[in-house]
Amino acid sequence: MTMAPERTGALRPYGRLSHLDTLESEAVHILREAVGEFERPVMLFSGGKDSAVMLHLARKAFTPAAVPFGLLHVDTGHNFPEVLEYRDRTVAEHGLRLDVASVPDYLADGRLRERPDGTRNPLQTVPLLDAIAAGRHDAVFGGGRRDEEKARAKERVFSLRDEFGAWDPRRQRPELWQLYNGRHTPGEHVRVFPLSNWTELDVWQYIAREGIDLPRIYYAHEREVFRRSGMWLTAGAWGGPKDGESAGKRLVRYRTVGDMSCTGAVDSEARTVEEIIAEISASRITERGATRADDHLSEAAMEDRKREGYF
Repeated sequence: MTMAPERTGALRPYGRLSHLDTLESEAVHILREAVGEFERPVMLFSGGKDSAVMLHLARKAFTPAAVPFGLLHVDTGHNFPEVLEYRDRTVAEHGLRLDVASVPDYLADGRLRERPDGTRNPLQTVPLLDAIAAGRHDAVFGGGRRDEEKARAKERVFSLRDEFGAWDPRRQRPELWQLYNGRHTPGEHVRVFPLSNWTELDVWQYIAREGIDLPRIYYAHEREVFRRSGMWLTAGAWGGPKDGESAGKRLVRYRTVGDMSCTGAVDSEARTVEEIIAEISASRITERGATRADDHLSEAAMEDRKREGYF
């Protein structure tokens, strides 16, 4: 058997990769394939853990050159301040270009209206599609993973969207042997998911291995929260707490981040990456299932939004 020398002088067989090496290699291949195939790709970057890992992979994929595309964030106006600070700091640190599509701007000029429940996550679709059209982006990288939610489990790595940004599962193409078909007509675009085959545990194990910096909101901290629909929500101008809902300080952390009105915290004492990995290993519910109220609006809430153009 052909052997390859390691830095220590020991020998190991060629091709023996860890599961994280395999996932990293696949994601890098997807990123390079999309950049080679599309003319104006862009990467969604919210400052959350999945987009942070995706950006880290993009920097690896194209080093020593700069990342060959810009970043896009749809800001609901109800994002966590810690996450926005991390987003801006990361963009500045790596000299990246960030475009922000603002839901508050659409509310101010009447293109959108506030929902009665105060959540703005479903309002992201129109600003997102407008930003894609304005930038003439034919490919959009997203951090969605198949383990998150049943509608996302149906996704292909290259997910075709029609001229209205809508997703039709019947038009998705087979992806055998890591062969991806980005063919699309004018006006259509493709959503590309480099982390499709990753799990939440994979993401955190990769964060630990690579030393990826994240917003502190992901680690256990004291926070003033209140209980609603079985979730610990952060008080804010978006509409909480209401009468009968009392806020108090608890030791919590966030498994996923998004609009404050629909993203819940979990009770946790995990203050380090290693403690979070141990906590997730014992969990039997996905982060979206545990902490995203917008996914509970109906049985097919995510799939309905995807058909309208949401990620």
